[in-house]
Amino acid sequence: MSRILALAWKDARVRFSNRSELLFFLILPLVFTVILGSGAIGGDPGDDPGIPMVAVDDDHSARSAEILAALQESEAVALEVLPRDDAERAFEDRASAALLIVPFGFGERLDSGQPAEVELRLIPNDLDSLAVEQTVRSAAAGAGRALGVAYAGLAEAERIRPFDGEAERQAYFAASLGQAQSLVNAAPTRLVVTEPVLQEPETGSFNAVALASSGQLITWVFIPLLGTSGLFAYERSRGTLRRLITTPTTSATYLLGTITGQLALAIVQMALLVGFAALAMKLSWGNSPLALAVVLLSFSLAAVALGTMLGTFIKTESQAGGLSILLGMAMALLGGCWYPIELFPEAARMAARILPTRWAMQGLIDLTTRGGGLVDILPEAGVLLGFAVVFFVIGVRRFRFE
Repeated sequence: MSRILALAWKDARVRFSNRSELLFFLILPLVFTVILGSGAIGGDPGDDPGIPMVAVDDDHSARSAEILAALQESEAVALEVLPRDDAERAFEDRASAALLIVPFGFGERLDSGQPAEVELRLIPNDLDSLAVEQTVRSAAAGAGRALGVAYAGLAEAERIRPFDGEAERQAYFAASLGQAQSLVNAAPTRLVVTEPVLQEPETGSFNAVALASSGQLITWVFIPLLGTSGLFAYERSRGTLRRLITTPTTSATYLLGTITGQLALAIVQMALLVGFAALAMKLSWGNSPLALAVVLLSFSLAAVALGTMLGTFIKTESQAGGLSILLGMAMALLGGCWYPIELFPEAARMAARILPTRWAMQGLIDLTTRGGGLVDILPEAGVLLGFAVVFFVIGVRRFRFE
């Protein structure tokens, strides 16, 4: 046992001899967890109030109210109707991306069948202002649908038979506008927005913090454990393994020492990340600490076993480092650690079942979001332990001191 612990301590010192290792061990996991968990992916759209804009209603007519109401219902902008002086001051201070002015007489001109314009001031070369412009155009078009129909009907009536006078023309336009407005209000919805259901309603709702914390924990623990392969390459390149042959240290003792050291570091890393998510991001890791421990330990064994197996194929330390990062990132992405697995095509979801990251992520989501317990995560833990057995068997059988 003392030799195993000595080998584990030696590997820990070798791993952290380069201070940049702290970047992967703690700094990057925390940074990405905070960024993604605070709403970068999977956030609630309702949390975004929209692009700020101000408006001035000098007309106070039904037509001006119609346009302003359409803008207030839009999710793209956050409209505030202010007196002219306050609105202009907000726009000049760039507290607003745009200023909309509805002039006096706007509604009267429209109701009389004449064209009318609004004034829209935008900040030059500003993307938010361009987005506001498109939103205002859309709101004006939506609010003016009945007017457009009435104008078209008036023009067609004048083409067939000219009116006897302006009074008759206005009466016809008013009647057409009233009928068109009734038809527009009664028009059926032509657009139905369907959002993907990420989880079964009875099993919980989507939680961006749970996705970010679980996914980043798996990603940044998985990569260093794959890096176990680099320890074997490091020892071979320096002749350390060759010298071990002359000592009573067996291959089993060496492998147990190396694996124990990497597992111990992984447990410390996972404990720090779990604690950070619980304290700083208020994430509940479920109702069963034992279930959480089983998932994390099963995942760690599968990951370090894969690293052990890779170490028997890799020749140099540089190969191990590059391959660990490449495989770790790819398997984390395809396993649903960065994006919800439900957003992937069906073929990709099926293929991801051969990845340990997929099963580890499913187990953690079952705990953090779906209220699962020890019994619920046993299938995932069993699959992960199966991976560990297969990878360990291959790695141990192929292991050589040289």
